[in-house]
Amino acid sequence: MPRPFRFGVSLLNPTSAEEWRAKCRRAERLGYDVILVPDHLGMPAPFPALVAAAAATERPRVGTFVLNAGFWNPALLAREVATTDALTGGRLELGLGTGYVPAEHARAGLPWGSPGERVDHLTRTITELRRLLASEEHQPRPEQRTVPLLVGANGDRMLRVTAEHADVAAFTGARPGAGGTLEVLTAEQLDERVGRYHEFASGREEPAELNLLIQIVEFTEDRGAAVQPWLGHVPHLSEEQVLRLPLVLVGTLDEIVDQVLAQRKRYGFTYLTVLEPNMEAFARVVEALRGR
Repeated sequence: MPRPFRFGVSLLNPTSAEEWRAKCRRAERLGYDVILVPDHLGMPAPFPALVAAAAATERPRVGTFVLNAGFWNPALLAREVATTDALTGGRLELGLGTGYVPAEHARAGLPWGSPGERVDHLTRTITELRRLLASEEHQPRPEQRTVPLLVGANGDRMLRVTAEHADVAAFTGARPGAGGTLEVLTAEQLDERVGRYHEFASGREEPAELNLLIQIVEFTEDRGAAVQPWLGHVPHLSEEQVLRLPLVLVGTLDEIVDQVLAQRKRYGFTYLTVLEPNMEAFARVVEALRGR
């Protein structure tokens, strides 16, 4: 039997305390399983935002999507993770990645480094974080025995790290481009990347959950017209190629539900995340797929 679906929403916009609580309660009412926060300058600080999200809700788990490992050292991160997990009643899921925006590192006065150096730092961070949190001597203590780990990856080295360490393998359907941009992968390129991950993960005792970040959600009777405004952002792709992208969900509700089910069969994606602007629209898909 396929793994059942889970649905997450990544909240991006800073707000007042009451607006933040209301937004999180709305996500819970809409049926989202995980409330997520990214790690970018100009957006909410992840850990206090997640503590507030958990305090405002009862059911959803909370998570980082994803932390920029270059902003953190393992000792300080272990303190944040343990405290946040304890204050959220063991509802934390930790997402980590290497980061992809050099300008943010410059603004923070932190080194950017080469791709290899960033992967090395992430690997050391995961290893040391696991060691610290597993120690009974570490204070504070997390609520969960093991905080679930999501790793966002695309390149071979990162896919190896994900296969070895992550409980959730996260795919954006894009690869880093110049200057902190992302270049969208075709459906066939994503096929190859997911297949490569499975090669690296073939020796795992328990398969990881596979996550996909959905970028576009639009209900329409005219799928071609719906993607026209986006074609200028992906000049290397045709309209047909854009419509076949797993991260683009456009069409009627039935068409989108069928697409999501087909993508679970093709790629194994069962944990789907949308960005805050798509939270309301995607809730119709959440409702239609609940329990499937």
